[in-house]
Formats: sequence, structure tokens, C-alpha cells
Amino acid sequence: MVSDGGFGRVRRLLDDDEPGTAVVVLAAAVAAAVLSPLVWLLVGASSLDADAAVSLLTSGTATTVLVNSLVLAAVVTAASVVLGVPLAVLTVQTDLPFRRLWTVLAALPLVVPSYIGAFAYVSAFGPSGALADLLAPLGIGIPTVYGLGGTALVLTLFTYPYVFLTTRASLLSFDATQLEAARTLNHTYPEAFRRVILPQIAPGVTAGALLVALYTISDFGTPAIMRYDVFTRVIYVELNSFGVGRANATLLSMQLLAVTALILALESRVGGDAAAGYGTPSSVETVVSLGRFRWVAAAAAGGVSLFTLALPVGILGMWLVRSGPGYGGGGLAFHPAFAANSVYAAALTAGVTVLFALPVAYYAGRSESAFAALVERATYLGYAMPGVVLGLALVFFSSQWLRDAVGPTAAQLVYQSLPLLVFAYVVRFLPQAVGSTRSSVLGVDRDLIGAARLLGASPRRAFRRVTLPLISPGLLAGAALVFLTTMKELDTTLILHPTGFTTIVTYIWRVQEAGYYGRAALPALVLIAVSGLSMIPLLSGGRDDA
Repeated sequence: MVSDGGFGRVRRLLDDDEPGTAVVVLAAAVAAAVLSPLVWLLVGASSLDADAAVSLLTSGTATTVLVNSLVLAAVVTAASVVLGVPLAVLTVQTDLPFRRLWTVLAALPLVVPSYIGAFAYVSAFGPSGALADLLAPLGIGIPTVYGLGGTALVLTLFTYPYVFLTTRASLLSFDATQLEAARTLNHTYPEAFRRVILPQIAPGVTAGALLVALYTISDFGTPAIMRYDVFTRVIYVELNSFGVGRANATLLSMQLLAVTALILALESRVGGDAAAGYGTPSSVETVVSLGRFRWVAAAAAGGVSLFTLALPVGILGMWLVRSGPGYGGGGLAFHPAFAANSVYAAALTAGVTVLFALPVAYYAGRSESAFAALVERATYLGYAMPGVVLGLALVFFSSQWLRDAVGPTAAQLVYQSLPLLVFAYVVRFLPQAVGSTRSSVLGVDRDLIGAARLLGASPRRAFRRVTLPLISPGLLAGAALVFLTTMKELDTTLILHPTGFTTIVTYIWRVQEAGYYGRAALPALVLIAVSGLSMIPLLSGGRDDA
């Protein structure tokens, strides 16, 4: 039996469990490393001629790119809400047949990288696509898939699940007794939805819509394939051009960051309120009868899955077994080494990211100081920074600043090297590991640590013997998520990959640009399968609505 003095000693040992100086320094160093690309971008922008910068930012090209980007984000966000909210309502509050099946199918488009979806749609509906070839003998033409319409369609189909999932979470925690009360007052379901349900799930809907907007404004692959000039596509083109291209890319990147910051500011305003929609599920479940429209609703849900899953996978499968021009170009054959490169880079990134995330997550989980919160939030900057902007910042650092400050030899060693690429991945995906690890740290019973200290263990030994085993599931979950996300990252990889270091992503991009669709089919299907692994934890949870 432990005496009061023993309990007091345990409490003092727990009070001493605050992260030590070494952990704080390491966490701050990680945050500084994550912030460094923004610093290099600002340094690059500061060296530009002010008059030339103003002239570019007010030019017709810059204005067109800004308008195109904002219009695309608005259209995709609105369309995602129109698509995602009804699907969430159907799968939660109605007697839709096979609700569990439609729930899974409605979320699965997230496993298809949007650039692969764009590639599949161009393969199907492009001027030389499968559908165009099928209809040509009949004299039937189809509208062009390029431009705003095609870009918005593809992005909507593969990003609406953000709205679907956040809205569904709000509906699952909605107190159904309020809906029952409204129905007893002779309100029809549409009236009750508008007056009772919608105000309470609005934060969840808005949170999903802002995620869609943030994704749309930072996506590169889809607008590039669909030939629609937005910030990301123009920045990439300028970066790969000669003359003043890099200066133009820098200025456009600053504009894009400003737009991204605006979206993040909006997201932060609703972020706290959105949590209000995620409470404990009500014990009363109201199911609205669809009557004779049950199978019509099921057909509508099936139609969405047809265009988001069946069509892209079917097109890729067709190219996989088809022979013809798409398999030309002997120099573009797929080699297993490309897959090995992807796995190697992703595994290396996952390991480094976990090492970077551990001090940050431990500091944020064990300290309530404002500095700990600031360090943790700083690691999220890279996740919010579009990949082309991050790539541009690191290109400026490695090819220009490092050359001027250290020398051309150092620049040659760093520029387009694997360590620089892995660093870019770490900056992009560090929050995924920090979030899961911090949750595990918060779940560790501090009394166990106090008991280990009471038995004579030093803080380092207590961490190694008690804390680390308990938080290892969070570390592994974060590493797995980083690995899967790195495998399909496009724009950062295209800009920073070492010469001759071909991955699945860079191979897909090269063959689709050359028009050899058949050669992209197998690696694209592999990427979809790998991406699907990241959805298993999401889709395995929650109650069964079948």
C-alpha cells in the first residue's frame, strides 16, 4: 500500500515528466525545417525587380490564371456539396437498399488519384478516346473534355467524398429526436431537413466544402491533363521554361499561397464549430421511407459509382488488355525497378517522417505551453503548401541560394537529389504522422510513467520502456499513411526527382504526355490498389448501416 507521501512523490515525478530541453530543441528544429521552404520562397521573391513584379501580377495572364483558379474552386466546391450532401442523407437517414454498400462506394473515389481519374476520362472522352472511336462511325461527336468543364467534372467526381464523409459524420451524431419532434408537428421531411437538420450539420458540410476548395486550388495533375490554365499548371510550365520563367513562377506561387491562406483562414473559422456536429450518436434512429423512390435513389447512387469507380477502372483495364498504338514507344516500357524506386522513396520518407514527428508529437502531447502549440501548428504549413510551390522553393534553395552561398559543387550535390526529394515529402506529409502520434501520446496513462519513475527509472528509460511501446501503434499508423500518400504524390515528385530516378508516378506522367495510354494502365491500377489500403481504417469503423 502506498502512503500519502508515496502518492506525493509520484505526483512530483509526473510533474517532472514535462519534455526536457533536448525534446524541445528537437521539436523546434523540426518546425524550423518545415518552415524553411517558405523562407526560401520569400527570399527568392524579395530579389525580384519590384516594377517587373507589379507588371506581371497585373498582367492579363496573371489575372486570367487567378480568375480561372477561383472559378474552378467555386464550381468544384458547389458541385461537391450538391453531390455529397444528398448521398450522405440517403445513406444515413433513409431506407435506401444496401446502405452500407453505397456508403463504401461513395467514399471509395478518394482512393483514385485525381490525375489518374483525369487520365482515364481523357482516354474515354478525348478526341482519340475509346468513346469517340466508338461513335465516330455513326457520325456522332461528343463535347470536348478539355477546359473548365472537364477539369471541374473530374475534380468533383474524385473530391466530393470529403463533403460526403464530413456531412455523414454530422448526420450520424445528429439527435434524431429533434427530427421526430418536427415530424409530429406535421412538418414534411424536406421542411424538417431545412429547418432542423441543415442548421446543425452546416458546419460539417462547410468543413468538407473547404477541404474540396483547398484540394482544388492546389491540384496540378488534373488541370494539366485537361489543359486548363490555373496557378499550378502555369507555375509548372514557367518553372520548366528559360529566361524569366522562374521569376514568374515565384510571383505566381506567392499569389497561390495568398489564395491558399484565405481558404485556410475560412477553414479555421469553421473548424471549431464543425466539431459540434460530431457528438455521440443518438440512441434513436429515424429512417425516412423513400417509398416507390427507393430503387430510383439506389440507381442514382449506382450512377455516381459508375462514373467515379467503374469507368476509370474499366478504362484502365481496357488499356491493360488492349493492343495497338497505346503500346508503342519501345523506350517507354515499364520496368519493375520503377515500382521498386517508388517503394524505396516512400519507405525512406515514412521512416524519416516518423523520426521527425516523434519529438513534435511528444512535446505537443505532454506540454500545454503556447510554444508547444505553435511548434505543432508550424508543422502543418507544408501540408497546406501546394506541391508545385514547395518544389519551386526547394529548387531555388538548391540551385540558386546554395550555389551562391556555398558553391556550385554543393548545389550539384543537393539539386534533384534523393535526400532533397525525401525532405520535400517529409515537409508535405509530416502532419499525418504528428497527428496520429500525438493522439497516442495523449492516450498514455501518466500514472504508468510515474510508477516507472518511482521504481527508479530515469526519464529516458521510462520513455523507452513505457511510453514508446504504448505509442508505437500511432507511430506505425502515421508511417503507413505517409508511405501510401508518398507513393501517389505527383507535382513534388515531377519537380524534384533525381535524374534517372523513375517512379510509378513519373512513369505514368511521362507515358500519358506521350499518348501511350496502354503503358500507363498497369502502374495506374497499382497506385489505385495501394491508395485503397489507406481507406481501410476509415471504412472499417463506424456502425453498420446495411
